[in-house]
Amino acid sequence: MKLRKQVTVCGGAIFCVAVFSLYLMLDRVQHDPARRQSGGNFPRSQISVLQNRIEQLEQLLEENHQIISHIKDSVMELTDTGAVSPSGHLPFRSANGSWVLPFDGRPTFLAVKPQDCQFAAGSRGQADVQMLDVYSLLKFDNPDGGVWKQGFDITYEPEEWDNEPLQVFVVPHSHNDPGWIKTFDKYFTDQTQHILNNMVVKLAEDPRRKFIWSEISFFSKWWETADIHKQEAMRKLILGGQLEIVTGGWVMTDEANVHYFAMIDQLIEGHQWLERNLGITPRSGWAVDPFGHSATMPYLLKRANLTSMLIQRVHYSIKKHFASTRSLEFMWRQSWDTGSSTDIFCHMMPFYSYDVPHTCGPDPKICCQFDFKRLPGGRINCPWKVPPKTVVEANVAERAHLLLDQYRKKSKLYRSKVLLVPLGDDFRYDKALEWDQQYTNYQKLFDYMNSHPEMHVQAQFGTLSEYFNAVYKAHGAAQGSRPADYPVLSGDFFAYADREDHYWTGYFTSRPFYKSLDRVIESHLRGAEILYSLAVANARHAGMEGRYPVSDYALLVDARRSVGLFQHHDAITGTAKENVVIDYGTKLLRSLIGLKRVIINAAHFLVMKNKEFYRFYQTEPFLETVRGNMQGHFPPSYLVLFNPVEQERLCAVTVLVNTVRVRVLTEDGQTLPVQLSAQWSTASQMSAEVFEATFMVRLPPLGLAVFHLYDSPDSPMTLRSDTLLRVSGRDVTARATDPLPVRSQQSDPQTFYISSQSLTLGFSGTTGLLESIKRKDDPQEVKVQMQFMVYGTRPSKDKSGAYLFLPDGKAKVFSVVVSQMFSCLLEGFDSVSLVLVLYGFAFSGVDGLSIDITTMVDIRDQTNKELAMRMVTDIQSGDVFYTDLNGFQMQPRRHYLKLPLQANFYPMPSQAYIQDSHHRLTLHTAQSLGVTSLESGQLEVIMDRRLMQDDNRGLGQGLKDNKKTANRFRLLLERRSTGNKMMDSATNSFPSILSHMTNAFLNHEVLALPVLPKRRGIPPLQTFAPLKSILPCDFHLLNLRSIQSQQDPHSPSPYTALILHRLVLDCGLEAQNLGFNCTTTQGQLNVSGLFKNLDLQLLQPMSLTLMHSSTPLANDSSISLDPMEISAFKLKLR
Repeated sequence: MKLRKQVTVCGGAIFCVAVFSLYLMLDRVQHDPARRQSGGNFPRSQISVLQNRIEQLEQLLEENHQIISHIKDSVMELTDTGAVSPSGHLPFRSANGSWVLPFDGRPTFLAVKPQDCQFAAGSRGQADVQMLDVYSLLKFDNPDGGVWKQGFDITYEPEEWDNEPLQVFVVPHSHNDPGWIKTFDKYFTDQTQHILNNMVVKLAEDPRRKFIWSEISFFSKWWETADIHKQEAMRKLILGGQLEIVTGGWVMTDEANVHYFAMIDQLIEGHQWLERNLGITPRSGWAVDPFGHSATMPYLLKRANLTSMLIQRVHYSIKKHFASTRSLEFMWRQSWDTGSSTDIFCHMMPFYSYDVPHTCGPDPKICCQFDFKRLPGGRINCPWKVPPKTVVEANVAERAHLLLDQYRKKSKLYRSKVLLVPLGDDFRYDKALEWDQQYTNYQKLFDYMNSHPEMHVQAQFGTLSEYFNAVYKAHGAAQGSRPADYPVLSGDFFAYADREDHYWTGYFTSRPFYKSLDRVIESHLRGAEILYSLAVANARHAGMEGRYPVSDYALLVDARRSVGLFQHHDAITGTAKENVVIDYGTKLLRSLIGLKRVIINAAHFLVMKNKEFYRFYQTEPFLETVRGNMQGHFPPSYLVLFNPVEQERLCAVTVLVNTVRVRVLTEDGQTLPVQLSAQWSTASQMSAEVFEATFMVRLPPLGLAVFHLYDSPDSPMTLRSDTLLRVSGRDVTARATDPLPVRSQQSDPQTFYISSQSLTLGFSGTTGLLESIKRKDDPQEVKVQMQFMVYGTRPSKDKSGAYLFLPDGKAKVFSVVVSQMFSCLLEGFDSVSLVLVLYGFAFSGVDGLSIDITTMVDIRDQTNKELAMRMVTDIQSGDVFYTDLNGFQMQPRRHYLKLPLQANFYPMPSQAYIQDSHHRLTLHTAQSLGVTSLESGQLEVIMDRRLMQDDNRGLGQGLKDNKKTANRFRLLLERRSTGNKMMDSATNSFPSILSHMTNAFLNHEVLALPVLPKRRGIPPLQTFAPLKSILPCDFHLLNLRSIQSQQDPHSPSPYTALILHRLVLDCGLEAQNLGFNCTTTQGQLNVSGLFKNLDLQLLQPMSLTLMHSSTPLANDSSISLDPMEISAFKLKLR
C-alpha cells in the first residue's frame, strides 16, 4: 500500500505540474507573437482576444492530452507490477522472480502531429511503369530469340532515317574494379596507372577522341603520383570535354548490401576530391556492373544535382520487356513521391553485358568484330570465331554498312534517333596499342559514314553527357527534364538474373563477417565525425583550437576512404578473391583503430569540466574504447558512455568487471541498480574471474555521460542474477560460482515462458527455440516459431557460388537442441549458437519492446551448405512481404510461384517485415543479409553460406574462408491500433516510430569509454549534452561532417556539413512508451537553437555532396524538410 500511495502522490504531483505548465504556456502564448495563429489579424476587442486564447488553449490541451495519458501509463506500469515490497524498499524481487527497480521518475510523451502521420497514410503519385506490376505481368520464360538470345528479331525500314539521321555516340570506357581478382593496389600498379598514363598521351593526339572515367579511388591515387605536367594535361582534357568524370563516387557502389549512410559518404568523398583538385561537377551517373539496381541510387544522384544516369545489370526478361515497349529510357521516380521532384532520366542498356560484343547491337558475333583489341595476334579473340579486321580503304564500305546495321537495330529499341554505344570492358586501354587500334579504326569508320549522306548517320566519339544532351535536344527538352511521351517508372531492379535461372541472390549474404564489420565501422565513422565536429567547434569557441589534436582529421579521411572503398560492388558483396578480402579487412581494421582514437580524443576534451585542465598527450590516451564491455579498473574507475543516436536513450548497458562487489554512481552521486550476471565459459560453466554488470542508464542525445564504478561492500542496489539451467542430458551439471546461484532442472517437452514488463515469450521444451510472443497489452498470443534450416546446392554442373544461389530444392530442417539459461541466454550446438536477450528490467523504452537476438554462426565444418533462420508465424501475410532498400526506404515484395525459389530472395540491409490487419512482425538486422517469405506468415534470412566451387562469373573461387560470425537482430512485434486497419498501399510502406528507433539503437550501439587510471589523479568530469533543444523524432541526423580545407585535404576547414533525413512514420501501429520525449514539427527545424554553447555563423543549403550551394539563410531561420527528404547544409559553428 505504501508504494501505491507514493506512486499516486507522485502521479498527482506530476499531473499538477503538467496543468500548471499548461497555464504558463498559455500565458506565454499571449506574449509570444510566434505562437499567434496566422491567417488574419483579429480586432483587438476583448471577445476576439478571448476567442483566440480559447482556440490556442484547445490546441495546447490536445498536445498535453498525450503527455497526461503517458504519465498515467507510466504510473499504471508502476502500480501494475502486482508486487508490493515486503519492507517498502526498492529494489526487491517480485513473485515471478524479476526485479522491481526504482522508477526512473521521468514520464515521457509522444506528441506526433496528425499532419506528420498523413504522408504514410496518403495516396501516391502515379507512375506509368510500376516494377511490382511488371513482375506480375511477365512469364519469366526464356525462349531462344535468335542472334539476340534473350531478346527477339529486330527489323527496320531502310528509309526510317531519311528525315532525321541517326546520331551515334561511341563512348570509350574502362571498367576498373577497386579490388576483385587482385587487390586495389595491385590493380593500380599492374593496370590502372597505365590506363591513365596512356589516356593523357592518346586523347591529346586528336581532339575528336573522348573517354569516360568513374572510380575516383583510382583516379586520386594516380593524381597523387603524377607529376605537375601530367596533372595539367589531364586537367586540360577534362576542361576541354574530352574526358568526362561520370558519377564521380569513390567507387561504383554495390546497391544491394550497402547502407545509405555509406552510399552518400563515398559519393561525397569522390565529389569533394573532384571539387578541390579539378573544380568540376559530374552531370551523369554510370553504373554498368552492380548486380541489380536500387531505387535509392537515383534519389541520391538527383539530390547531388546529377541530371541523368545509366544502368546495366537488370534481369534479362525485364530488359526484353522494356525493349519491346521501347521503355529502356524512362524517368525514374521514387514510389513515395506525390509530384515529380525526384524524377531523374535513366538509360537502361538492352543486352547481356557492357563488353563490346554486347553493346554495338543485338548480334554479338558481329559486334565482336568491332572490338579491335581482339585483332588476330592479340591475347584475346572472339568466341564466335569471326575475328575483327583492320579497317582499310578496300573494306571500309562493307565494314561501315555491317556496323551501321547493328546501330540501326539497336536504336529501334529506343524512342529517339540518338544512339549510345559504349566501347570498353574491364581494365581496357592499359596499353598504347589498344588506344591506337580502337580509335584509329573507329575514326575511319566514322569518316566514311559521315561522308556518305545516303547512309543518314552522324557517328562520332562522345562522352556520356554528350549523348544525354543530344537526347534532350532531339526532344526539345531542358537538360534533365522529361522528354515528351517518355514513361515514368517506380520501383527497383532486384533480383538480377543474367541467364537461365541463374539468380544473383547469393551475394546478399556471402561473407557475412565482413558485412557485419562494415556496419560496425560505419557506426564508428558517423560517431567519430559527429564528436570531432562538436569538439573542434567547442575548442574554437573556447579559443583552444591550438591545444586540440585537430590533426585527427587525417584519421577521419583515411576511414572515409577505407569505408568508401569497401562499398565497391565486389567488396561488401563478398565476391572478391580471398587475399583481396583480407586486404579490405586490413584496411577496415586500420581505420577502426584510427576512428577509436578520434572518438577518445574528442570525448576527452568534451567531458572535461574545466577545459583549462585539458592536456592532450599523443602517447598517453585519457580514455580507451571497448565495445560493450570493460575490465573494471578497481579501485575507482570512471566510465564515459557515448550515445550516437540523436534522441535521448534509456537503455541497459553491460560491462565486464572482475569483482562481484561493484557499485555504479551517476555523475551527481546517485547509486544505480546493477544486475550481476555470470560470464559463461561453456554452456554450463561460469567464469570465476569475469562477471557482467548491467545497469540502466539514460543518455543524452549525441552525448557523453559520465559514471563512476567502484569496488564496494554489498549495496542493496546490487541484484544477483539467479540462473536456472535447463539441461537435456543426465551428465550435464551446472557449476555455480559464488555468489551467483545456479539451479538446474531436467528439460521436458512442455513449453516454458519468460516474461519482461512488455513481453512474454514461449519456448519449446524440446528444442529450446522461440515458439510464441505475447505483448502485455494484447490478449492474443502470436505464434512465432524459430527454426534453423539448411540449403544444399545442385548436383548439376551449375552450382551456387559467391554470386549465385542455386539450391537443390527446399530447405531441410537443421536439427537443433538448445540449453536454456536464465531470462536471456540460449546456447549451444554445432553450427549455430543463439543468444536471445529479453530486457527484463521493469523499464519502458525502445530496448524493452523487442527481442535482442544474436546468432553465433560457424559452418566451417560444412560442405556446400547455406544456413537459414526461419520465423513461422500465424500472421496472415499472404504472398506479400517488405524489405528495405539501403536502410533508406521500404519496398513491398511478392513471392511468386512462377519464379524459382532463389528468385524470391531480396537484400535486407536493415529490416524486413510481414503483416496482416492486426500485427506486424519486423526483423531488424545489424548486417546485410538475404531474406524472403516463401509462405504466408514466414520470414526467412540466410545467415551464412559455405560453397566449395566457383559459379563461373569470373571469380575462380568458392566461398571457403568462412569465419565464426555474430549476426545481430531485433525481433519486434507490433499491433495495429483498433480503428486503424488500413493496410499499406501496394507500392509504399513505412516503419513506425518504434521501429525506426529500434533500428537506430541496433545499428548505433552505445560506446563504452573507460577512463584510464592517471598518476596525477583524474580531473573533474561532466556529462556532455550537445543539444539545446530536442530534435524532432522524425529527423535522423545522418552526419555532421567536418568539410576539408581547400588547401590541405588532411585538415578541416571552418565549415561542417549537417546532413538530415526526415523519416516517414506509420502511426497506425500502437505507440508504446519509448523512454524519451518524441515530438514532431511538420518538418521544421531551427538549426541555430540546436547546439548548446555554440554560435551558428553560417547556414547554407547545399546539394547532397556539397558541390552546389544555394543562397545562405538567415542564421536564425528555420529549415524545412519534406517527408523522406535528405538535405545537406553547410554550417559554420564556433
